[in-house]
Amino acid sequence: MFSDSRTGPLSRSERQAKVQGSRQAALIERIGAALEKDIRINLHRFAIALSFDGADLVLAGNVEHIAAKKIALQLAAAIDPTLRIVDRLRVTPAATMGDREIRDHVIKALLEEPTLEHCLLSSRLPTELEKHRQAIPEPIGAIVVEVSDGVVTLNGEVPSLSHKRLAGVLAWWVPGCRDVINGLEEVPPQQDNDDELTDAVRLALEKDPFVNASKIRVRTKDWIVTLAGLVPNQTMKQMAERDGWYVLGVKEVVNRLQIKW
Repeated sequence: MFSDSRTGPLSRSERQAKVQGSRQAALIERIGAALEKDIRINLHRFAIALSFDGADLVLAGNVEHIAAKKIALQLAAAIDPTLRIVDRLRVTPAATMGDREIRDHVIKALLEEPTLEHCLLSSRLPTELEKHRQAIPEPIGAIVVEVSDGVVTLNGEVPSLSHKRLAGVLAWWVPGCRDVINGLEEVPPQQDNDDELTDAVRLALEKDPFVNASKIRVRTKDWIVTLAGLVPNQTMKQMAERDGWYVLGVKEVVNRLQIKW
């Protein structure tokens, strides 16, 4: 029987809370060990705080790159698939930017993307709503951009999953971006699959001006993307892998790209 030396036997609710607390502490220890073991996360330089908010597991902190963020979330989910996970991980930005500057860069990228030229486009800051593209005769979709503390949120409707994923990748490419919350809905709804994901990753590689996608092969199975082929240097190999991670829905990127000197 659980008891407290000052008050005697614990009530049923107190016993349940004690058991729940012990279970949560054990889960935090197991998840922390899994994060520590994966060298891609680098907890020694980028600490991740684990805590429970009620029944929800919260992961918070700054991580080095998008791969570390997604891997940490997946490792936590793998320990206990029944857990509800709250993602408060933020990627360390490549450049320091204010929210307005990030917003302007995201809007510019979306305006210049031919695939999205028929989408209405507006942005929201705490004190203003600004329209950037309107008066389209027959618009196909509408995107609203919001930025808060370096986190870009995309809301609205787009005509396909490919449009949704591409918009998210374009937002991730802004150097000051710390996270992207992609709330865009494809209308009409589409059935997602590995082929759809492969096409989205291939499109991201082709759109990246710093990656030569012509010699990169993309294959997807069970949401795990494998990159193979030849790249000229380590930098492009790393950038191609990051592009894969930026695509919404990717669970893992296996980088088998080889460097051709």
